[in-house]
Amino acid sequence: MNGRVGSRNYHIASALIFSVSAALLSYTTVALAQSRLPLAPGAHVVTISPQGVRGTEPSIAVNPNNPNQVVAAFQPATIAYSSDGAQRFNVAELPAVPGWRGGGDVCVTFDNGGRVYLSTLHFDKLGSVSYWAHGAGRNGIFVRRSPDGGKTWDADATAVKAWQGNEPDIQWEDMPRIFADNRPHSPYAGNLYVGWIEWQLDKSIILFARSTDHGKTFSQPVRISTHAGLPRDDNGALVGFVGVIGADGTIDAIWNDGETIAFTQSHDGGKTFAPSRSVINVAPPYFGGAGGIPGVPRAMGFPQIGVDASQNHAGTLYLSWSDYRNGDVDVFLSKSADHGKTWSDPIRVNSDPIHDGIDQFFQWMAVDPVTRPCLCTVLRPARRSCQSQNGILTRALYRWWPDVHELLLV
Repeated sequence: MNGRVGSRNYHIASALIFSVSAALLSYTTVALAQSRLPLAPGAHVVTISPQGVRGTEPSIAVNPNNPNQVVAAFQPATIAYSSDGAQRFNVAELPAVPGWRGGGDVCVTFDNGGRVYLSTLHFDKLGSVSYWAHGAGRNGIFVRRSPDGGKTWDADATAVKAWQGNEPDIQWEDMPRIFADNRPHSPYAGNLYVGWIEWQLDKSIILFARSTDHGKTFSQPVRISTHAGLPRDDNGALVGFVGVIGADGTIDAIWNDGETIAFTQSHDGGKTFAPSRSVINVAPPYFGGAGGIPGVPRAMGFPQIGVDASQNHAGTLYLSWSDYRNGDVDVFLSKSADHGKTWSDPIRVNSDPIHDGIDQFFQWMAVDPVTRPCLCTVLRPARRSCQSQNGILTRALYRWWPDVHELLLV
């Protein structure tokens, strides 16, 4: 489970920002409500959550065949959809997963046929705090499908992995991320993939499943983490799975493994994976405890991975994350030009003076399919007492690489 902080409103900045904004959205809205500073270049801001509804952990997807279709999800499991390029949104009637309540850790994606998929975590009760497998009850990961850009959803849901609560070896499934192979020249185009954490009593591992029939069924989950993490949802665990698809259908996947970022690849449509290995050393990914980010009960610097599938730079990989190696929290970027074999030294993305006590956190990254990688990050003001009713009054930094455009909300 994630204790990520949310706010009342989720907004969209532009078609590019749709794919890169996650935790950033909730914080930027707070700042926008209290400041009339200019928006990012080309930005369009629209509220998508119903009036009076608070949500958290947004996920956004754009139809690769029709960019006018945009779908956003936030928890408790809610879908908002747009058919006019995010000028306006409507909230969909999302059927419940039969026999289960609620739904969290939402993630949405489009496939190459324009279908939308929503993955969610469902459970009856939590286990021990942060030690989720201890005393775990019924829980599972499910996928639902929309044939029409998010407007309507199938009544049935597909179980990726679920526990009924009476198994002697019950585990806790957590934080699913769903993504699809939409590469036109991939031999696995149309495949659907889900990766997630499984918390066990003595360890944490990363599991992976694939669907070749548009989400109707999923393969038996396979473990793709060679090294196991600690069993508690904290530093030392395996957390923050993210996967991307290269032009040839290669799956590149990462997650935090202790004070490193682990990396693995699949070249056969997710049937098998290379042994995972640590490729980047980082500081601990959780930094919300002991006053780490005042006013934010839990913050983390989980990594993202992006791939440049353009003809000129096909296969170049990018990693982004944040950590407090410099005392305050900074955002970093590394790239690999040899398909993940070697990685560049980290570049500090934020341009404020080093050791200035200002934290940058909840970054997100995606690669523009036409030009260059784009990073979004949230920056906290230098005055540690500056708080809003929903947490910290923040500044938002949008950075396009290598050319830089910045929006600061102070």
